[in-house]
Amino acid sequence: MKTTISQVSKYVGQEVVIGAWLANKRSSGKIAFLQLRDGSGFIQGVVVKEEVGEEIFQKAKSITQETSLYVTGIVREDERSPFGYELTVTNVDVISESVDFPITPKQHGTDFLMDNRHLWLRSKRQHAVMKIRNEIIRATYEFFHENGFTKVDPPILTGSAPEGTTELFATKYFDEDAYLSQSGQLYMEAAAMALGKVFSFGPTFRAEKSKTRRHLIEFWMIEPEMAFCDHEENLVVQENYVSYLVQSVLKNCKLELTTLGRDISKLENIQAPFPRITYDDAIKFLHEKGFDDIEWGDDFGAPHETAIAESFDKPVFITHYPTKIKAFYMKPDPKRDDVVLCADLIAPEGYGEIIGGSQRIDDFALLEERYKEHDLTSDAYKWYLELRKYGSVPHSGFGLGLERTVAWISGVEHVRETIPFPRLLNRLYP
Repeated sequence: MKTTISQVSKYVGQEVVIGAWLANKRSSGKIAFLQLRDGSGFIQGVVVKEEVGEEIFQKAKSITQETSLYVTGIVREDERSPFGYELTVTNVDVISESVDFPITPKQHGTDFLMDNRHLWLRSKRQHAVMKIRNEIIRATYEFFHENGFTKVDPPILTGSAPEGTTELFATKYFDEDAYLSQSGQLYMEAAAMALGKVFSFGPTFRAEKSKTRRHLIEFWMIEPEMAFCDHEENLVVQENYVSYLVQSVLKNCKLELTTLGRDISKLENIQAPFPRITYDDAIKFLHEKGFDDIEWGDDFGAPHETAIAESFDKPVFITHYPTKIKAFYMKPDPKRDDVVLCADLIAPEGYGEIIGGSQRIDDFALLEERYKEHDLTSDAYKWYLELRKYGSVPHSGFGLGLERTVAWISGVEHVRETIPFPRLLNRLYP
């Protein structure tokens, strides 16, 4: 019976055939232990000389790291294994030999591992991170489907900057200028006016010259947008969504979290509702903690976000930022126009902002005024203003950064490990 490692629990006591690669091996006298992987998981194959004979035993002992092979064996339950099963090998057939695989079980530097990212992905740790990333993606589709959202795909090539910033990758679009999208939000607002509740999931690009552990040049965003939705309702969707992601990973990625050494007690507590603190109170809090470098009207940096997050055991919303440091489309607080109806969601344990969201301006005259203030005179923004002209409604949305969320939930330090092939300030290879 041909099967995969992830499915061997169905075949306890039976002989199966698994296509695999040799991740590692060791031998002790007349027994060889093969650490096998097939993409679906890892399992130990035990080769006993007395049971398989000299020829097969010597073949098993001579297999080199990352050689591909078909392994035949009997599935056994094994309580000592984190996976719970092992394979008593009866035969091995080499498919393709691997010679001098560069990533050995010894320690390697980060630059070396990044240069060999195409091979580093095969390691047990990277496998676990990618499985958690996949579960977060799966749970995302499930959550929004169950809550009545429609998936919409905004364009990657755009004629304008959604945030009105200069951190854009420019390209030529035949005889006009175009940019790689840094957010699909503006297009999602148009989609929400047609479909009510929508979400997108796709790549975004920021030409930001940052080298921190939280930043990538190319990353993936989940961006929901909701018609007839105010600021408070928006926060409820966000906290329910993040709670859903964490609980899904806890349920379906126990082995991967164990592989990464993640303290799951810190994740088990992640249930809605989440605490909230206003920008005003956050400034006061930081001053009390000795952060004299920040004043009202400044944006928060990583140390500030971390200090605030350390006071809570769940993600925390920082709400009502100053109007002048936020995007042009955010709706002012009706009670005071110097702040907007927005929130950043800060993850615990120093992982920083994972969500930015707001209620959007729905008044035509006010948005037109913002256009003038931000010098958005280009015809590229005309269509966005028109959304407020034909049946405008209160609407809100947010964007969740996938890689930062994966880093936080999996407990890895740097976002470069949370995407298959990271694009960093000085890295475009492989």
